[in-house]
Amino acid sequence: MSDRAWYEDATIYSLDVKTFNDSDGDGWGDFTGAIERLGYLDELGVDAVWIRPFYPSPLRDNGYDVADYYAVDDRLGSLADFREFADQAHEHGIRVITDLVFNHTSNEHEWFQRAREDPESEYHDYYLWTSHPEDAHQRGNIFPEYEDGVWSYDEVAGKHYFHQFYGHQPDLNVANPVVRAELYDVLRFWLDQGADGFRIDAAHPMLMPKGHNATTLDETELGESIELFKEMRRVVEAEQSDAVLLAEADDEPEHLDYYFGDGEAFNLQFNFVMNAHLTYAVGVKDTWPLQRAEEILPDVSDVGGWVNFLRNHDEWNLLKLPEEAFQHAREYFADDAGDSWIFERGHRLRLADLYGGDRDRIAVAHSLLLSLPGSVALQSGDEIGMGADLSLPEREAVRTPMQWDDSPNGGFSAAAPEDCYNPVVDEGEYAYDRVNVAAQRGDPDSLLSRVEALVSARDACPEIARGDYRTPDCDHKETRVHRFDHEGTVLLCAHNLADEYREEIVGFDVDPDSVEHVVGDGGHSVAEGGVTFELDACDYAWLRGEKR
Repeated sequence: MSDRAWYEDATIYSLDVKTFNDSDGDGWGDFTGAIERLGYLDELGVDAVWIRPFYPSPLRDNGYDVADYYAVDDRLGSLADFREFADQAHEHGIRVITDLVFNHTSNEHEWFQRAREDPESEYHDYYLWTSHPEDAHQRGNIFPEYEDGVWSYDEVAGKHYFHQFYGHQPDLNVANPVVRAELYDVLRFWLDQGADGFRIDAAHPMLMPKGHNATTLDETELGESIELFKEMRRVVEAEQSDAVLLAEADDEPEHLDYYFGDGEAFNLQFNFVMNAHLTYAVGVKDTWPLQRAEEILPDVSDVGGWVNFLRNHDEWNLLKLPEEAFQHAREYFADDAGDSWIFERGHRLRLADLYGGDRDRIAVAHSLLLSLPGSVALQSGDEIGMGADLSLPEREAVRTPMQWDDSPNGGFSAAAPEDCYNPVVDEGEYAYDRVNVAAQRGDPDSLLSRVEALVSARDACPEIARGDYRTPDCDHKETRVHRFDHEGTVLLCAHNLADEYREEIVGFDVDPDSVEHVVGDGGHSVAEGGVTFELDACDYAWLRGEKR
């Protein structure tokens, strides 16, 4: 019996209720619609679903501008619908991770409205204010193309308020114990509604110097400021011992171990370092970025774990690449019209766009991802090769509705196209009549079938979760092999990123008669003490054998 927590090697599927499935024909996805698609997630083999913000919101930032932490946006359903979704997900063996935005609120949140109206109220200190912005702490805004800085004037309050994100998203004063208590209550509430854990958005900005005097949470060094996250962990585990806290902390590699708090804060972190390097490596057909990522990442095996991913619902952030690679990626992956670059840090493109629609390249990227130790996050739609819609503003380009079939709106909604929250991609090579779930289901050569097979293979290989991991030397810059040793077995996962055939010979100290092919179309020949992988362009092959 394993003593590992369920989330330590989970496959997590990220979806936005607004764009996943519409049950009532109003153009907005909803929880009832998401319930209808749980069978699909079960077939895909995921262990958990991460639901992006579904709270009441003016939706000026896709719901990351929360107006009420304790409710469901009525366009998406009700609290009862959320509870039913969680119950049904659990029936399918799928855990539910909700997205919580604790760095800031919407300026329409009741807390901010009360704060601006009465400087003597306790709510005023829920946020950060100054009457002298010229003397206040300054730093770059997270959206430099759209915001001039981190201070904006509020006419009602007669003061400037601090915001690291958009001006309509005032930062919470998370150093205020009363604010912290409010946030802990939010955690308890959603666990009581059926959540199994939380993705904490913008964990890094929560620790940054804030306000007029640039204080951190405890006016101390970053490592000690982690106490907020430690208390969140204590609150969550007191309610549900196996609940998970997952950090979105796009910080520098040398700081990432802080967020685990010596094993007492976050359980998991999204691995932005590996994301930038892995997705880049597959695109440029060279494995050096993978090696670099593993060299610069801290060893966190004793305190927490990584969640690796290829793409998410934001821009593909390239800032973790070395400068030369950053500049190369900016040009190499750009769309023809030059509309994809945003925020001076990344491309608002989906995985299929980055790889020119090459389904084999998308598949080998998923094989690399799913054969890495740790947990994995899949972005909804990447498993079928959906593309971006660059006519949409900012990051909405990569947030179009799920494409289920070739019926109007891709089966997402019966509404008129203009009534959908975001339009379904209906033109070009990624249009819903060309790229959809129904067209790929049952086709063993489809991208969907290959991703399903890889998820299943990962589940069937305890070596990935529990084995000793290393990467044998390869003769070609385009080939990469992951090796896992566990309880007398060896698992090799070989990949060819080249556009042409490659052979790679790797040591394989197993009984040749015990070797089994796990997944992938790549060929192989086993001899005493070694294996020759015979890999066509973008081929991969996983082999397992028993040690002598």
